[in-house]
Amino acid sequence: MLGVGAGLAAVVVGYLLGTIPNAVLVTRLATRGRVDIRETGSGNPGGFNTIRSVGKVWGAAVILLDGGKAVLAALLGWLIAGDAGAYLGATAAIAGHVAPVWTGFRGGGKGVAAAGGSILAVFPVFFPVELVVLLVAALVIRKAEPAMLVGMVAWVVGAVVWTLAGWGDGWGPGAGPGLIAASVVGAGLVIAKFRLTA
Repeated sequence: MLGVGAGLAAVVVGYLLGTIPNAVLVTRLATRGRVDIRETGSGNPGGFNTIRSVGKVWGAAVILLDGGKAVLAALLGWLIAGDAGAYLGATAAIAGHVAPVWTGFRGGGKGVAAAGGSILAVFPVFFPVELVVLLVAALVIRKAEPAMLVGMVAWVVGAVVWTLAGWGDGWGPGAGPGLIAASVVGAGLVIAKFRLTA
């Protein structure tokens, strides 16, 4: 049974990892401090704004780092508190990314890459499906928010379907209530961030 202390530790570790401002750090490195990504382009400190403002290579680095911190949060959460800790850590990383405490819970990214890292870590079998859904939605809809909404809904639906069907989820903790809860909360955080910054 998951101890409250262990679960809380997984959340704290995941959240703190999520607050690492990769876009800010990478753009400062890439431009030798001349560009603050929070004041450039859309003002969103994320990979896609970095691509538009600084370049594709640097933007790709931000996307990988933002996804990677959610993967690391899930791994550390698992080490701290088992399967439930993996879900808690990964989800907390999304929360830390979109609402970092260091900036008054404002100024975070929109959480798409962090959500991708969370899916890769705790629902890996669905990760390629999620990528295809997002790609098709982006090509058909051609607007970021509706395409992202489709992707987030697909994540939740996938978690429910996998759980009800009893399918395996690759190296993840296993389909079940924890997976559904993590998908609902994680997708909800991303959707809320898009709506608040629309």
